[in-house]
Amino acid sequence: MTGAFASKVVLVTGASSGIGAELARQFAAAGARVALVARDLDRLNEVAGECRAAGGNAFVVRADLTVEDECRAMVASTVAHYGALDILVNNAGVRFHGRFDEITDLSIFETVMRVNFHASVWCTSYALPHLKKSRGQIVVISSLQGLVGVPNRSAYAASKHALTGFFDSLRVEIKDFGVSVTSIHPSFVYSEHHSRVISPDGTPLGDRAYKRPASDAMSAEECCRLTLRAVARRDRMVLMTWKGKVGRFLKLISPALIDRMAKAATEKKQ
Repeated sequence: MTGAFASKVVLVTGASSGIGAELARQFAAAGARVALVARDLDRLNEVAGECRAAGGNAFVVRADLTVEDECRAMVASTVAHYGALDILVNNAGVRFHGRFDEITDLSIFETVMRVNFHASVWCTSYALPHLKKSRGQIVVISSLQGLVGVPNRSAYAASKHALTGFFDSLRVEIKDFGVSVTSIHPSFVYSEHHSRVISPDGTPLGDRAYKRPASDAMSAEECCRLTLRAVARRDRMVLMTWKGKVGRFLKLISPALIDRMAKAATEKKQ
């Protein structure tokens, strides 16, 4: 798999922590030239150092991806630095947890959509001309909730479903240009991402966030290893766990059963 990414230019959004940081490290270890994008410059520089130690090149771009012009600028900076763009990884995201009828600040939906959906659309739009030149790839780090909605995740599930619809449409539109789209749908991955969850009142949930047992979670390292394998093969979509695969199948043939299972699981956690 190392040969698949040797000297490739890979732009990773949300690269300062969690899945994004681990993706950057693994791409770098596979010989890629990585561009790391996020708002936390100190953390980006730390991850960049780890990428270089792993044997890859790393370029840091500080950007707020909720601002369209910063999405444009960070793509331009990456191409100016490396001279090309081969793989765009849309990873930046934010989570929400809470009942819809408990939301006191409806701007939460705008915030979540802006980070999880609009930022990916903007980054993709500005990256696409370069990806057409390189016959490159778009990687979307979505979620199982981009395929199956569950209780207490209304804003998050809506944003991930939007990603699924957008990239399903785009995949067909750009196929003849040699650009592929790989959508990644993990179930539960343990990372710092889960410590930054928005609550119904718009404040960070922090330590109040539900914490699953470690046995229920996939490590970020394993998630990223499977992601790189899928990107190397230009897979269309990846469901990473057997539970996710079964859940999606049951959603198609018996959605009412999935609703009952989701409700029971939610009540068990409370």
